[in-house]
Amino acid sequence: MINENVSNDNTVEAEVLDSAVIDEGLLKKVLTRAGRTIAQPALEAFEMLLDTSTPPQARVTLLAALTYLLMPLDLVPDLIPVAGFSDDLVALTAVISLWSHHMTPQIRNRARKRLDKWLPL
Repeated sequence: MINENVSNDNTVEAEVLDSAVIDEGLLKKVLTRAGRTIAQPALEAFEMLLDTSTPPQARVTLLAALTYLLMPLDLVPDLIPVAGFSDDLVALTAVISLWSHHMTPQIRNRARKRLDKWLPL
């Protein structure tokens, strides 16, 4: 859930109230179908979202990118072989690069461990 306040100058202050809005089971199901290429940035975004040191503005955009990944309808349907997850990958990598200065080795390590657990080599 996101609490937003809009001021008169059209700036938005957002606070992530609950990071549990991403269903981990659904995320795992989508990533299993997508494979490791999309799973790695998705899990990095997921771990950044869960990390309490990530600022609220970053958490809102990470949540949006992960929600886009989980949406059944998007710009390029995920059922199309190879190209299906390309728009999701672009959205995830763009958001992660925007907030990359908040990506810690600990976050990256947790994402890699989850990736290896969910999609072993």
